[in-house]
Amino acid sequence: MPILQDLKTRPMEILKAATEWAKAEVFSTRFFILFAILFLIASIGFWQLGKTEIAKAYIIPMLVAGSLLLTIGLGLFFTNKSRITQFETAYNSDASAFVASEIARAERTLNEYKTIVFKAIPIIIIVAALLIVFIKTPTWRAISITTIAMMIVILLVDGTAHARIEAYHKQLVSVEKQEGN
Repeated sequence: MPILQDLKTRPMEILKAATEWAKAEVFSTRFFILFAILFLIASIGFWQLGKTEIAKAYIIPMLVAGSLLLTIGLGLFFTNKSRITQFETAYNSDASAFVASEIARAERTLNEYKTIVFKAIPIIIIVAALLIVFIKTPTWRAISITTIAMMIVILLVDGTAHARIEAYHKQLVSVEKQEGN
């Protein structure tokens, strides 16, 4: 029981860390939405103003990339926005379980970043770059260049998100270690 009492005396520290992380994620996902809008505007621009074959080839890839980034951004925005209110409820119902579940979720997310963001995305960029070199058709070049641009956006946004969740995970682990003492 002293562990739980110790956690109850520090609710603001734990809730503040969780809430700050979620708010930072909500802010960060707005960049996905911003870049999505830019890709969609570029698609419309190529559609309306594109005179060359390569310019016309960008219409669909930019539209697809913008749609994907918009879907990612909105999905993450609403997921993390709802977490802000869920954190307090979950913490107040069982502080130890909240910390343990957040540690597990953060560890899963960190592993996903290692696999997807820092391995798969660079491989996709390399493949797309090779396609630019070896395939000379405008459509494939537009697809490859758009893919590289979209992957760079994901790396930029998720690179900072990785740093935030890593710091958040360290805070949670330190709380769990203090519980064990």
